[in-house]
Amino acid sequence: MSTFQAPKGTYDLLPPDSAVYLAVREAIAAPARRAGYGYTETPGFEKVELFSRGVGESTDVVTKEMYTLTTRGGDELALRPEGTVSVLRAALQANLHKSGNLPVKLWYSGSYYRYERPQAGRYRHFSQVGAEAIGAEDPALDAELIILAADAYSALGLTGVRLLINSLGDRECRPAYRAALQDYLRGLDLDEETRRRIEINPLRVLDDKRESVQKQLADAPLIRDHLCEPCRLYDEQVRAMLTGAGVNFTDDPRLVRGLDYYTRTTFEFVHDGLGSQSAVGGGGRYDGLSEMIGGPSLPSVGWALGVDRTVLALRAEGIELVLPPTTDIYAVPLGDQAREVLFGAVTALRRAGVAADFAFGGKGMKNAMKSADRSGARFALVAGERDLAEGVVQLKDLATGEQGPVAVDEIVVTVKERLA
Repeated sequence: MSTFQAPKGTYDLLPPDSAVYLAVREAIAAPARRAGYGYTETPGFEKVELFSRGVGESTDVVTKEMYTLTTRGGDELALRPEGTVSVLRAALQANLHKSGNLPVKLWYSGSYYRYERPQAGRYRHFSQVGAEAIGAEDPALDAELIILAADAYSALGLTGVRLLINSLGDRECRPAYRAALQDYLRGLDLDEETRRRIEINPLRVLDDKRESVQKQLADAPLIRDHLCEPCRLYDEQVRAMLTGAGVNFTDDPRLVRGLDYYTRTTFEFVHDGLGSQSAVGGGGRYDGLSEMIGGPSLPSVGWALGVDRTVLALRAEGIELVLPPTTDIYAVPLGDQAREVLFGAVTALRRAGVAADFAFGGKGMKNAMKSADRSGARFALVAGERDLAEGVVQLKDLATGEQGPVAVDEIVVTVKERLA
């Protein structure tokens, strides 16, 4: 065992578990790619100010959970705690919004970092797949993204994922709701830190998970009772499109999520089999975020779905994904001449698109065949001096034990036929 271990609250992804994570990422990304979203990558760290202005100075993400550092040149940087702000910054920097083809559709995948109390489903390093549609205000776009996420969960076979949805209004109607909520919250028995939050962003109080706080919020005013007519109609159109697409959802009038930039449509996917960390993904519309980070007005909407949480949801439902084998053919040479011939055959098979591996390290027949079985390969290629003298190798079906000779110069063709 090594002296060093992964930092607290993080994890290493290793085979065979890593294959499941890769499959989940692919399943989440596939619907977005089919809908015209292009792949993007951003740095693992950004200027602290980008997140404090974009995510919000009153959020726990900024005040308590960011990993920050100071460079030798004095720049204040932070490991990215979420993806939306970085992707929007990158799109603005590249002037993608000036191409005339709006919305700009982007998807991404990567690791994110938050200093949180580690527990099942909550890590300090976690993986997400996200999708953002930048530069268009259209309820059909909100519905499209929600449908893409729902389709991803469905493609994985999950049946226990529930969609919660709410509208947070906009800059026209939210101020009146904000004032009403502040008046209500000021009359509650809350600690000093929460009282300070009332003055900065009272919606964050609604997101407080403490039971002592939630009990006092039973009669708190609801944003849906304060929506202006355009926001109300927008919300109705989103819901109608979801219903038309067969996507079930539950109205959650207290859903605000943990970031300051959301406006209008806000949603969350939850799974009841995950305990307290039930959210597997979510997102919403963020029409003012571009202006918050110094860009032009670009109404946008997006989501991020947790790969880690989705894997936990699969386990909670007992779903085992059907994964392609990492190895189709395993070559077992017996002797130096066979090593040369079979190594050449393995190289040729790989170049022909066949997943092939080799018994490295000079293993004996018994140990080499055990390795072949453990590899998950369908067939073993076995050759000794007598086989090669006849110009053949043996192709063995590892499931049935049946084997037969194959001409050395026909290995690739024969193997591809048998695999097909």
